[in-house]
Amino acid sequence: MKEKGEKIVCLTAYDYCLARILDESGIDILLVGDSLGSVVQGHDSTLPVTVDDVIYHTKAVVRGRRRALVVSDMPFMTFQLGVDEAKRNAGRLVQEGGAESVKLEGGVTQAATIEGLVKMGVPVMGHVGLTPQSVHQFGGYRIQGRGEADARAILDDAMAVEQAGAFAVVLEGMPVQLAREITQRVSIPTIGIGAGMHCDGQILVVHDMLGLFDDFTPKFVKRYANLKETIGGAVRSYMEEVRTEAFPAEEHTFH
Repeated sequence: MKEKGEKIVCLTAYDYCLARILDESGIDILLVGDSLGSVVQGHDSTLPVTVDDVIYHTKAVVRGRRRALVVSDMPFMTFQLGVDEAKRNAGRLVQEGGAESVKLEGGVTQAATIEGLVKMGVPVMGHVGLTPQSVHQFGGYRIQGRGEADARAILDDAMAVEQAGAFAVVLEGMPVQLAREITQRVSIPTIGIGAGMHCDGQILVVHDMLGLFDDFTPKFVKRYANLKETIGGAVRSYMEEVRTEAFPAEEHTFH
């Protein structure tokens, strides 16, 4: 798709019903992201998410998918301790969860881990720039790569991810000019989130895009629906009909 200039469209997914809807709509990639920590579990970061959490949600997504590529996130502390630990956890995501590939954060520092997973037979998607698992190191969710030295380090990270054997790399939270340069320099697809229009593809958290999650809304998010309002309206209608005995009606009743 990169060679043909076709944009790659990705969304996160965490359950059977939404995965089925997204897949039937024609989405290219479904990411079982550790973002589930925020939009599903209610944490204020992705750090509490465990590999068992991701396996559970990956199983559900795989059941609802027919054609899209399923990528599972490797949570915090599942790959940072070394290549062997990363292999064990990536193997679980594939064997138990049914994932077809995994995503992990980091560039130069994780090149050996990416290479080890690829040699083991697990396709890897990289993730550089604003990496949420490093939120404490960054001092918050801040755009990365604005200075020349930081931009060079992120470019080096992306190139290291490619050289280690990753099939794609997520570019998150960086200036559009930097994302364009990385996209031009690497042969693998770049998937942007808060990285501008020049990436080979785009990804959003599905709860953000559908207006289900509004605890905070990053600048790069565009809401294509307001399902929080739609669902709330439906619930209020249901409550009213139950309380006035309009539901259940005759057509909902057995004899």
